[in-house]
Amino acid sequence: MWERTLQDLIRGLRANKADESKFIAKAIEEIRQEIRSDDMELKSGAVLKLTYLDMMGYDMSWASFHVVEVMSSPKLHLKSVGYLAAIQSFDQDTDVLMLTTNLLKKDLTSSPGDIAVTLNGISHILTPDLARDLSPELIKMLTHSHPEIRKRAVLALFKLVKRYPEVSQQVISRLKDKLEDPDPGVIAATVNVLCELTLHNPKDYLILAPPLFHLMTTSSNNWMLIKIIKLFGTLSPYEPRLVKKLQPPITELISTTPAISLLYECVHTCIIGGMLEGSSGDALARTCVSKLAAFIQDQDQNLKYIALLAMVKIVPTHPHLVAQYQDTILASVSDQDISIRMRALDLVSAMVDETNLQNIVQQLLSHLVADPTTSNGPTAAESLAQHNTPSTPLSAKPPLASPFASPAYRLTLSQRILQMCSQNTYENVTNFEWYLSVLVDLAHVANVGIGPQIRDQIVDVVGRVKAVRRYAVQLMTSLLNDDTMIRDAQAEESCSEVLWAAAFICGEYCSELTDPQKLLPLILQPEISNLAPDTIAVYIQAAKKIFGFYAAELAQQWTDDDLSSVKTTVQMVIDRLSPFIGSPHIEVQERAANTIQLFNFILADLNAYRPRPVDNPFDESSSSFAGSSVASEPSFPKSLFLIQPLFSSYDLNPVAQHAQASVPIPAGLDLDAWIVPPPPDPLSLIGNGEKHAKKKSKKEKGKDALSNSKGKKKQRAENGNGYDEDHFVTLAPQEPEAETEEQRLERERRRAERLERQRDDPYYIMDKNPSKPVQSTYEDVDSIPVVKLDGMPALPVPTDSRLPSLKTTSYQSSPEPFYIDRVGEMPTGASKYSSIPASRNSTPTPGSRPGSIISRTASPALPRVSSGLSASISSFPQYEVVDDISHPVTPTPEPVKVQSKKKKASATGKKKRTKVEPGS
Repeated sequence: MWERTLQDLIRGLRANKADESKFIAKAIEEIRQEIRSDDMELKSGAVLKLTYLDMMGYDMSWASFHVVEVMSSPKLHLKSVGYLAAIQSFDQDTDVLMLTTNLLKKDLTSSPGDIAVTLNGISHILTPDLARDLSPELIKMLTHSHPEIRKRAVLALFKLVKRYPEVSQQVISRLKDKLEDPDPGVIAATVNVLCELTLHNPKDYLILAPPLFHLMTTSSNNWMLIKIIKLFGTLSPYEPRLVKKLQPPITELISTTPAISLLYECVHTCIIGGMLEGSSGDALARTCVSKLAAFIQDQDQNLKYIALLAMVKIVPTHPHLVAQYQDTILASVSDQDISIRMRALDLVSAMVDETNLQNIVQQLLSHLVADPTTSNGPTAAESLAQHNTPSTPLSAKPPLASPFASPAYRLTLSQRILQMCSQNTYENVTNFEWYLSVLVDLAHVANVGIGPQIRDQIVDVVGRVKAVRRYAVQLMTSLLNDDTMIRDAQAEESCSEVLWAAAFICGEYCSELTDPQKLLPLILQPEISNLAPDTIAVYIQAAKKIFGFYAAELAQQWTDDDLSSVKTTVQMVIDRLSPFIGSPHIEVQERAANTIQLFNFILADLNAYRPRPVDNPFDESSSSFAGSSVASEPSFPKSLFLIQPLFSSYDLNPVAQHAQASVPIPAGLDLDAWIVPPPPDPLSLIGNGEKHAKKKSKKEKGKDALSNSKGKKKQRAENGNGYDEDHFVTLAPQEPEAETEEQRLERERRRAERLERQRDDPYYIMDKNPSKPVQSTYEDVDSIPVVKLDGMPALPVPTDSRLPSLKTTSYQSSPEPFYIDRVGEMPTGASKYSSIPASRNSTPTPGSRPGSIISRTASPALPRVSSGLSASISSFPQYEVVDDISHPVTPTPEPVKVQSKKKKASATGKKKRTKVEPGS
């Protein structure tokens, strides 16, 4: 008989690569014939070939029983094939495993070779039932005379405890004995098993600390020392006395061992085990940090990575030690490996404080200055220079791509800069003017969608720190003057949201502007139509505030020569805002319409203004307003003070973190009451108001008309609605009465009768498949799903590759302090919250501490115009409303009198409509 061996199967697979599936199908048919043979050699060869095919992805679960047959062979080489196939193909749901209990028990009491093969197989095929039945035999194997058997039995105990946890207490006592085994292999296997078992329930293994400590101080096997130190790192948090006991030997190992893997494990155990805490751990922490700093400078990328990872865990408790190696850590941020850069960023974010914040942020910003679009290859000039210059092996290499070109990494780097500066409500920022310039620089160089975060922080800083508002207004004015940001507003990587903050700050703190008139054309330029709708709305609002301040300031120094310039400015605002009246966005449209109406009123007042005669200012006939005295009339148009008081009544302060939750609910406010009551159920109205009206004869109609004519006239007079109730039916909005059970049953009975009559009526078209009753639809309104439709993102627009350079201006401090409002404003009552204007800069920063005021240094003051109003506008006479002749007022119409004609019987029996005639 000719049969194929495993070697023949492998050769056939290599020779039939073009038609492999056909060859395997034929081979499996041959295996099915061979595996049914009584010859155990032939059967084991078939099982071995199936095992190979199973590794290629072909199923062999159909041969599970034959695998058990090969496992029971008395020959060791055949038994090994059976256990190998079982390890490869059996799982927890294999049915034939229940037949192997006695077989495994028999093999565990056989020769050492059979026991070794069985222990290897048990570790893979053990089920909870088998673990319960075989636990006595496996524990007994720990005392076998052969060390190889004891070592295999110790390794099998891990799966035994995992499948049958009830035996753990019995196993722990036996493992404690194995820690003192004369064979080092058994000890190493025991320590390895304990490392895995202590991860699940460390408290149960604290009794093993004394023998493990003895092994750590006496063993010279670095591999076993690593495992023991890992064990102590897991056990130390549950036994505080271990910390003091372990500090001397671990310190000695860190100082003396040349093995880098053992050194790192000692440092890691000191960190996770709490050995660096307290005064006794300072020396050990200093040693650990110095060793990790040496790893960072190593050429091995793996050592550099794990050193940065360990330093991240040390810096919360010992930041001053890590800060000594700031330059070394910052150098890792420029590494080509992205994983090392990310770990270095984590470490830099954790080690920042007041002394190194500015230096770290400037170095991180320098990584974003390079344009990522030019880092993928040389420019045209560089390519021409390389073509003209003879190439060398070094110069022929293609340029490396910039490690900072990835948008995901640039986004992470930008977010880390914002996080470092704003943590704990800007506790590390000593110069807020510097920080505002950093935010503006970041908006220019980030090239990622970080604009909303930058916008919120700019508004938050200016709202909290009053001393920085003058510089902020100057900086935001220069930002509004930058047309690059507006031109690239619709690009995905643009940070045009900062223009929202710029317009808001210039409008809210316009009293700090030196020349507000020049900012109005800039803030209302036609290019703002490219911005987002919410930004356009803020631009319109800011223009209104700036003009209000400008007009109020101009009124204080009014001369008649200023009239033409004010008219020009007002007309410019109206012309620039007119296109936004037709905006599809309701907020932009509403603000533009309201602003234009205000400015039309101002323009009309300016046109009606007549300057006082210079020669006789006390002549009453020269007054601009008839009937008012000269002493009570101002020397400027009163409309200049129309807008400014609208926005200067209250200061816009930052809101506290829990202010919204502290707002009291006004008395009498029922939040559960309907604002607009829901419509009543149509069926209930029909059921309650349904009447069985019968057709009346002509005589009956005549009698009703004669008997009820007076009553109807009286009823019409009482109702006062002017309608004849015979011809007009009005459903008054009244509270629907609750339907009783008898009324509901009666309504359903009448409806069923009506449907039954209509079913046989040829003049009615009945639906053979009636839909669900309307009443159930009304009653099941809550089951209707509500889907939130998010807005579609804007289409990407190619952006300009030019990037501005970073600011290099050094900020000199002055004695004037910065005061940052960390707490914010809290409502004190129902009348308090109603006067607090809502703003986007009122969002508090998480982690703020109440009651803290931090003194900072400020820059020299900037020149500004006076914002005080010396004149009081409350004493001026109010405008008198005069009817415009060109628009005559429509007189109030006289009441309409309804006259109903008498009903006359017609041949068709139809009613005539009433005729409504106007009264005289």
